[in-house]
Amino acid sequence: MGSIVLVVRLVLADIRRHQVQAVMLLLAVAVATATMALGLSLGGVSDALYEQTRAATAGPDVVALSGDPGLAETSALASLADAPEVVAHHGPYRIVYANLTTRDSTTSPVVVHGFAETPGTVDRPLVTSGHWVRSSGTVLERGFATALGVGLGDRVTIAGRSYPVVGIAVTAATSIYPWAAQIGPGGGPSDAGGLAWMTRSDARALASSQDLPVTMAVDLKLRDPAATEAFLDDHSDTTARINFHTWQFKAAQDQVILRNSQPILIVGSWLLSFLAITGVAALAAGRAVEQTRRAGLLKAVGATPGLIATVLLTEYLALALVGDALGLVIARLTTPAIASPTASRIGDAGGPGGATIATATVLAVAVAVLSTLRPTLRAMRTATVTALSAGAHQPRHRPWLTALSALLPTPLLLGLRLTARRPGRAVLQACSTATTVIAIVALLTIYAQPERGYGLDGSSVLPNLRGEHDRRLMLAVTILLVTLAVVNTLTFTWTTAIEARANMAIARTLGATPGQITAGLSTAQLLPSLPGAIIGIPLGIGLLSLFAARNAADPPSSWLLGAGLATLLVTAALTALPARLAARRPVAQALSAETA
Repeated sequence: MGSIVLVVRLVLADIRRHQVQAVMLLLAVAVATATMALGLSLGGVSDALYEQTRAATAGPDVVALSGDPGLAETSALASLADAPEVVAHHGPYRIVYANLTTRDSTTSPVVVHGFAETPGTVDRPLVTSGHWVRSSGTVLERGFATALGVGLGDRVTIAGRSYPVVGIAVTAATSIYPWAAQIGPGGGPSDAGGLAWMTRSDARALASSQDLPVTMAVDLKLRDPAATEAFLDDHSDTTARINFHTWQFKAAQDQVILRNSQPILIVGSWLLSFLAITGVAALAAGRAVEQTRRAGLLKAVGATPGLIATVLLTEYLALALVGDALGLVIARLTTPAIASPTASRIGDAGGPGGATIATATVLAVAVAVLSTLRPTLRAMRTATVTALSAGAHQPRHRPWLTALSALLPTPLLLGLRLTARRPGRAVLQACSTATTVIAIVALLTIYAQPERGYGLDGSSVLPNLRGEHDRRLMLAVTILLVTLAVVNTLTFTWTTAIEARANMAIARTLGATPGQITAGLSTAQLLPSLPGAIIGIPLGIGLLSLFAARNAADPPSSWLLGAGLATLLVTAALTALPARLAARRPVAQALSAETA
């Protein structure tokens, strides 16, 4: 217990002394784990929402649809209800293909289901607002109504006839908006559209008055809901063209709208984790001398190497685990909005499962360990006397580098020497810049894709929900990556300035101005950022090629070059302030602090 109390007190004392670093690690891990948890949870959450909607609406196990409303097809549908595997059914009922126009002239394809005024035992749509169908009124599917911006009491025009919206409902008998049609007229492909319900007589009158295409359908409840494939094999009829849609197919179709969301979030979490590691590693490296001296003090009072390692690592592990818990809470709160872009499903989205929590925790621990393992091992291996007397690192003398740099302008000379003395940090800065550019390239590529809207004939008056969802997710991930990269750049610049304050003070005694010192510190960050920005563009294109469709459009080259140039300009602007603050420190104070 004495050792545990000692470790806790030392860790808390160090966190209080370095609050900025603690907050940075906490937030970086929280963002990375939240993004990964969201990506890993989407598929399961979508299935859960479908299952809850199916249970609440008595969703069918199989929906059989005839491409032709002839007698043979209608008879074939009716015969399915008498199959021994079927325990309940609804229909056959009429599906009418039409166009719907709202008060603000928004037009969309719609399928109208003709239902009884009293729902049966199978396929009972759940009314979430208003009431069920009645004569001369229509009920809209909730996802469709949300996209249209139509509410209870509004009027819509279907095939030239005006109807009041008497209710809003959800169902599991069709896929989510905009795939309510299931099949098109004649059994062919269907356009994106929504779902509306009317009474059977109103649907019949609508179809006959405008000579609209009609399809027949029947909803089936099986004795064994899992035996849908066997049912389809036993009842495939070559004489009548029947299309079967199983509940498993509808659950999988719900996830189509999330097809790009998981790669965006999971790959984004990898990039965020990498930026977190680089940023925290830079801070840990900046504290290497302090940590080494701290380890020497602990050794001097009798601490073992194991206790020292525990003290140094526990701080980062504790912060990482708190950040992991925070990230999982964020994932739990944001899952409903991300996993259900439409309003077609109901229920509790739930949160990350056990496997997702374990994966996110492993990620958090990996960020903490990889960020601090090297400084910890260095502190443990340093002898006690050496650790207590540790001073500034003495760089190796390279005559050829000195001769070459003497020919350069003063800011470039200072920046080049700072970069050459810390190659590891330069690599981290280059990787951080490349990661940022990869995210920006991905964002530009997504915005460059042409999209077909959900309005009539592909009109963008009703936007493509999947495209909008992907763009919003990619924008959010990119903002997080850029924010973390900004923090890293400020950290790199300030850490470099602190470590090089003696060298910069000596340079000022030899005639360098504060402006040249500022430019030199900024140059030290720009030199590795340049290759990072150049490499990031092809890396971003290559990474996207692994997930993009074959016919995906490439963003204009001017966009890519502008992204790289903008990244460098922002880096220069970000480094100016901390570099300027460091350069304004009096020479005598910097030299006396180094001597002390």
